Amino acid sequence: MDIYDSIGKKYSTTRVPDHRIVKSLIKLLNLTQGSIIADIGAGTGGYSLALADEGFLIYAIEPSSVMRTQAIADPQVEWFIGYAEALPLPDKSVDALISILAIHHFSNLEKSFREMHRVVNGGAILLLTFDIRLSQKIWLYDYFPWLWEDASRFLTLEEQIELIEFNTQRNVEIFPFLLPYDLSDLFAAAAWRRPDLYLKPEVRAGISSFALTHTSWLEQSINSLSTDLKNGQWEAKYGEILKLTEIDMGYRFLLASKNLDN
Repeated sequence: MDIYDSIGKKYSTTRVPDHRIVKSLIKLLNLTQGSIIADIGAGTGGYSLALADEGFLIYAIEPSSVMRTQAIADPQVEWFIGYAEALPLPDKSVDALISILAIHHFSNLEKSFREMHRVVNGGAILLLTFDIRLSQKIWLYDYFPWLWEDASRFLTLEEQIELIEFNTQRNVEIFPFLLPYDLSDLFAAAAWRRPDLYLKPEVRAGISSFALTHTSWLEQSINSLSTDLKNGQWEAKYGEILKLTEIDMGYRFLLASKNLDN
């Protein structure tokens, strides 16, 4: 997660927690207020704070000082410096654990999942992750083809599930998360119906797949998109998407709860 020491300086301005993601977290975790939740790869603490506002106690774990310094202080959120592979928490010290769009940055998923299982006291492990192979292939991939071409760098959803189940002995349930058209958390595919947002440097800076792309490729893509938006070509070719209110872009909640041997 050290990548965000360089690209995360304005992360909190564009990666605003979305209320529908927060609602899904609360529903899937099914905890009573006052329960302790660990947030792994907490970033600037947006989702930690949102869950704290709903009455939960949060242990926010994040290695990047750039990200942590953007966090809003809250008495219900306790911050820890650490990595998923070696969580700075005692055994069975939390009631549940979440990780939101972060596991693709972990250096060792096997260790990370074992650590997650170690610190949870019988509750659920809940991840929001993605598999681009499950995505509807929309206009985004015409202008930014590397998003699709880089799919081989990421594990398939099945591979992610296998790693979780093997390293935690938990059964994993899959819950699709269809992206609304007006997401406040501007991760990679969030602006699927708002192409103009990808022209903004601050939006791209908060998306690792854009921030780490070769500069010449990115400039060419941005120029092409900007031109087509101005001359009406984008709307002429892709305007039908403006009629949709949600879309499947391959994002999934993975809920690891009951042990496989139960």
